[in-house]
Amino acid sequence: MIKINNLKKAYGKKIVLSIDDLTINALELVGIVGNNGAGKTTMLSLILDLIKPSTGTVQSKDQLVSKTDDWKNYTGSYLNEGFLIPFLTPMEFLEFIGKLHGLNSADIKAFLTENASFYAEDITAKKYIRELSSGNKNKVGILASMLSKPEILILDEPFANLDPSSQSWLKSKLKKMNDDGVTIIISSHDLKHVTDICSRILLIENGIIVKDKNTNAETLDELENYFNVR
Repeated sequence: MIKINNLKKAYGKKIVLSIDDLTINALELVGIVGNNGAGKTTMLSLILDLIKPSTGTVQSKDQLVSKTDDWKNYTGSYLNEGFLIPFLTPMEFLEFIGKLHGLNSADIKAFLTENASFYAEDITAKKYIRELSSGNKNKVGILASMLSKPEILILDEPFANLDPSSQSWLKSKLKKMNDDGVTIIISSHDLKHVTDICSRILLIENGIIVKDKNTNAETLDELENYFNVR
């Protein structure tokens, strides 16, 4: 579904990401792990055509993401607060995103009802996004990324700043979406959350994928040992 070929991103002489060949198949739930500065966000940004590669290509459904906008119709994403519009309320923002995908107010209301256990009153209150806590901003972005019922969902550090109940809800939601046919790519520093829900783990170090493996009962221990968590 997503194919990366000879992809490199450099700033000056420093190469921050280098991936020779990578395929993410339809229906996979892929977790990307690595230390700060390893290249996780850079990889996701290149997949979403937010930054231009120094060399190489990214394809989504066999189309170059740099040459067409078609992939945006079936891809949901949230990487950081830059995806939000701070002077709108959460509801205004969700309505704005909904209109981009042909959804009406009734559609959005039904979506919020379905996912009501994830968000607090701040999401529906007449509060500007800029006034929300970091956790609630994250919730608005995550909800917006799911609103159009995408075929591909890409999230960067989705568990950050969320309380334990919200993290648990999100894990269940992502697994259900994947079971229902959504291809999901997430990055996270939380090794347990990633190994709990992801079928495949990509470990990035210094811009290079050093491990690419399917998860099993030993994966969490392997990752914790690699990062010397214990």
